[in-house]
Amino acid sequence: METFLVYLKVQAMCFVFGIVGPIFLVVYFAAQPDPTIRWMYYWGLVITAIDVLIALGLTDQTMRARQVTHKQEETPTS
Repeated sequence: METFLVYLKVQAMCFVFGIVGPIFLVVYFAAQPDPTIRWMYYWGLVITAIDVLIALGLTDQTMRARQVTHKQEETPTS
């Protein structure tokens, strides 16, 4: 559960900084069918996918760092 909460926090920050992807998708679906804005759909998907992958990577790094810290705290220092 802790990992999921960390992921949600990181994902929220990624969407704050990478909001242009979801905006492209919303504009594409809200606008009338127009072939000139088809690029917004593809770029919106790409940017949103990159945001999700960055969030997953940052969550993984954060959880690994926490595990290392916990292991160092558990081992007695001489």
